Amino acid sequence: MYPGAAEGGGCLVPSRRKSGGGVPGLAADPERSRAEAARRAGVKVRRYCAANGLDRLGTLTYAGAGCHDPIQVRADVGSFFRHLRATLGGAPFPYLWVPEWHPGGHGLHLHYAMGRYVPRGQIDQAWGRGHVHIKRLSGVPATASALRQGREAARYLSKYVTKGFASGDRALGLHRYEVAEGFQPKGVRLIGRTSGEVLGKAVALMGGAPGAQWWSQNAPAWEGPPAYWFSWDRSPAVVAS
Repeated sequence: MYPGAAEGGGCLVPSRRKSGGGVPGLAADPERSRAEAARRAGVKVRRYCAANGLDRLGTLTYAGAGCHDPIQVRADVGSFFRHLRATLGGAPFPYLWVPEWHPGGHGLHLHYAMGRYVPRGQIDQAWGRGHVHIKRLSGVPATASALRQGREAARYLSKYVTKGFASGDRALGLHRYEVAEGFQPKGVRLIGRTSGEVLGKAVALMGGAPGAQWWSQNAPAWEGPPAYWFSWDRSPAVVAS
């Protein structure tokens, strides 16, 4: 369970595990393995954005011929967020960014999400390498919860994370997305003899029934162990540790 992100999932674990593990066929099927890795990355992006209420989306581009060096891009983005943090008083804040190769051959540009308002002029000054763009999420009511807005931002950014897995455009040793340290949602482990018992514990923890559920038994293409996933429309006010 990730109470801060208002979601959780699990699977049936046999009392005596057989040797091996994972989903059958992944190692022998690189395409399927990439798809599963992209799915896991998308889940992490969703949890991070939802838990931190990241509701402002931005893009950073390079002027001139652009930047084609993934390592230099990461150094530049690190400098951008350090500069922005100093401008805003020095306190750390959550953010997530994803690199994308420009389809027109202009090199890399960056998509990012934040959860606070920053004047456009301060963003321009902090970047200083080209154009910037920042906007609130469209298609989401202004009265929507931070949780919902964070999930919408994650849906947008996950497209670029998934695109990176599909294209294979990643320098060795570099992550497909980056986040601010210290803001990862904390997990809570719930154990029960049945999925119903686990769900009951989750409902007690979250203070109500989930708004959405998924069960592998209803997914004909599912090939892993019996699994389930739940999400809530709000985070609990207080989560016991």
